[in-house]
Amino acid sequence: MGIILVGANHRSAAVGVREQLAFTDEACVSTLRCWKAANAVEEALILSTCNRVELVATTSEQSLQHETDRLLGLLSESSSISKAELSKHVYSYTDEDAVRHLFRVASSLDSMVVGEPQVLGQLRKAYSLATEAGSTGTTLNKLLPQAFHVAKRVRNETDIASSAVSVSYMAVELGRKIFDSLAEHTVLVIGGGATAELAARHLIKSGVGRVLFANRTQAKAEELAATFGGKTVALDQLVEHLAEADIVICSTSSPNYLITPAIVQAARALRQHTPIFLIDISVPRNIDPKIGAMENSFVFNIDDLKSLVLSNIDRRQGEAQRAEAIVGQEVIRFREVLQGLKLGPAITRLRERMREIAHEEIARHRSQLGPLSLEQECALEDLLFSTIKKISHPIITQMRRGALEVEL
Repeated sequence: MGIILVGANHRSAAVGVREQLAFTDEACVSTLRCWKAANAVEEALILSTCNRVELVATTSEQSLQHETDRLLGLLSESSSISKAELSKHVYSYTDEDAVRHLFRVASSLDSMVVGEPQVLGQLRKAYSLATEAGSTGTTLNKLLPQAFHVAKRVRNETDIASSAVSVSYMAVELGRKIFDSLAEHTVLVIGGGATAELAARHLIKSGVGRVLFANRTQAKAEELAATFGGKTVALDQLVEHLAEADIVICSTSSPNYLITPAIVQAARALRQHTPIFLIDISVPRNIDPKIGAMENSFVFNIDDLKSLVLSNIDRRQGEAQRAEAIVGQEVIRFREVLQGLKLGPAITRLRERMREIAHEEIARHRSQLGPLSLEQECALEDLLFSTIKKISHPIITQMRRGALEVEL
């Protein structure tokens, strides 16, 4: 059984490419079901976040390169990007390299912000969606829990998270850099997910003067407003509310632009043409980048936040080295898990044959033992099987060790 990972992240592809690859939760489930029904994959999972889209799959094919190319084709078909163009922006890993990459992702070692906690929750969600789609099996059901375990070890055994910041934090920091202080300014937060909630939390800590919340689900906006002492505004009245806001932080799962040049043009008239800053941390983007060409309108997307990852970088890198060592240990451990799965049938047959031999020997010498009570019969069988277990243990250990040496 081979493991293949094909994907694009914030280093390999710009946001314009990533947004074309992005999957909603519903699309993840429906796509995986289609691929499974068409026998396009044996097991598969799709991880889609603002910074990455990755497909993890298993195959029994001997040619992993051929299967990797085929999976690239599946990603191309699900997006509006040709396979030739997509190949310029993706990376691929197989077997142990794929396992290592997934463990690094789960531990946030491959994140834009090393140590940020959100990616683990996103990976858990991806596994849940794949389970719902029926596209997980023996291998992924071992691999994903192991990835979660690795992330837990990294978080517990290193200080990598102590100096980490999130994308939401960076968005707020950008706002502070723009105005020095947020105390006399109004921020409009569009969205109701975890990223929007984190942004609100950071805004309050930064002493923002006023926070407005808009969301497709009014109840969620009201919940955020009540939690953080803000005000709920209607999403279908953006012109009016953009006129109030100095900074807009947008993070939704909408596949379309929520803020267009026409909306901003109308809002600018109400603002008397004072500057407005729009920070789009959605993928796909929710703010039309053309707005950035308009007078006194400044648009930043998630890729623009990279330059802000400066604080505590030395400490994070030091802790990252410790985390990489943990990942290396766990990759070896998972290799042993996979070998156990491969050797399972052979080990089972060996144990069954040894039990058969024990029963045959009991039957052959039964007449020489004389009458035995039920307790004595049970004790005799327990003695034989215990002896067989002790004899077979070093044999099974050697089988596993030999298989690992072959892999190496």
